Amino acid sequence: MSRNISRNADCSTGRGFARAMINLGACALALLAATPAAFADVLPVGVELPLTGAMARAGNAQLEGIKVAAEMFNSGNGGGNGKHKVALTVIDDEAQPAKAVSAVEKLASQGVLAITGGYGSNAVSPASEAADKAGLVYITSGAVDSGMTSRGLKRFFRIGPASGYSKAVVGQLDAMGVKSVSIVVSTKQAPTDLSNDVSTKLRAQGVKVTVHAFEPSMTDFKPLVNKIRLQDKPEVMLMLGYENDYIGILRAAKVLKPQLKAVMGAWSVATPKMVAEFPDLVNNVIGCAMLPHPAQFGSAQGKAFVDAYVAAYKKEPDYVAEFAFVQSMLLFNAMARAADAGTLKKNGIAAELRAKPQDTLIGKVSFASNGDNPAFLNNMAQIQGDRIVLVWPKERATGKLNYPALPW
Repeated sequence: MSRNISRNADCSTGRGFARAMINLGACALALLAATPAAFADVLPVGVELPLTGAMARAGNAQLEGIKVAAEMFNSGNGGGNGKHKVALTVIDDEAQPAKAVSAVEKLASQGVLAITGGYGSNAVSPASEAADKAGLVYITSGAVDSGMTSRGLKRFFRIGPASGYSKAVVGQLDAMGVKSVSIVVSTKQAPTDLSNDVSTKLRAQGVKVTVHAFEPSMTDFKPLVNKIRLQDKPEVMLMLGYENDYIGILRAAKVLKPQLKAVMGAWSVATPKMVAEFPDLVNNVIGCAMLPHPAQFGSAQGKAFVDAYVAAYKKEPDYVAEFAFVQSMLLFNAMARAADAGTLKKNGIAAELRAKPQDTLIGKVSFASNGDNPAFLNNMAQIQGDRIVLVWPKERATGKLNYPALPW
């Protein structure tokens, strides 16, 4: 049985329906789907992610974390007992909602038992609904839209809700003693929800908040940044969007040089990939990140994760890969327990995920009835040269915040 990835898997019934395969060919998965007894040995899992397009950096980081989780589980080094093996089928959704739904439907037709992945609430929302319709568990860390856990889905799970990002952003601003903030926010649902929550909390603390919304198609941020420079004159500019948005905003700010004390973002900014690709733009930027860079873990599993990741990819993991590793390891172990209990086809995976709190690399995860993890709290980190330093909360800090400090 091949352990290599095939970007264009074939089967006698069709061609090109999967962008990547791990451990099993598509025909083997179809055979497994027709042979329930095989589930005791091989657990087929679907992966739906944006591997190309605007969110490809985050999607590929997630895939790396998922693959490390699968390797560790299969080797018995991540909680697996060696009795069960997971086999991954990976499909690129290009961060497009329709393609995300199509990917889930293809995965379901191939006999997967659950899906891990998804990035961007606009794609995860319809994809998870399609998974629920197909009777499949869908677990993610790549979507924070607050409405996603109010849809009544019984098989949707999320390890990092928006509340954990909001608490971290507000906590960091409070620790800095900030009195005025300009928020630059994408009109996509997740950034808008986060902006609304952060704005409400900051205003309740007496902070002056000005919000500037932009359409996802915007590429020239100079007029918006110029308003901040000439009219708002805040202490901090907070960017709420996605990777390409951050780069556009930072490029405009580097030209116009508003008189700020700090620039902050939320998800997908304080990552080694951003440091490596845009060192002239991101230095001193603050953002949400569970992991420092270089990565540091005190637990045995954390050290094993870093060792396995570095061995596979010749680089250090970022927090996006860490999240994907955590969600996938939770899923794989829940599937194994359900297989042992004979409940794989009877909502046993969802029941096992909810059964009890689990200690993970991002802290304790305990799923509520709506599939959320309410205990989640992110860290805040600052890019300092080629390092990412955790700076909030104080008990998790790995270094001191540079403040005031700007990227230009």
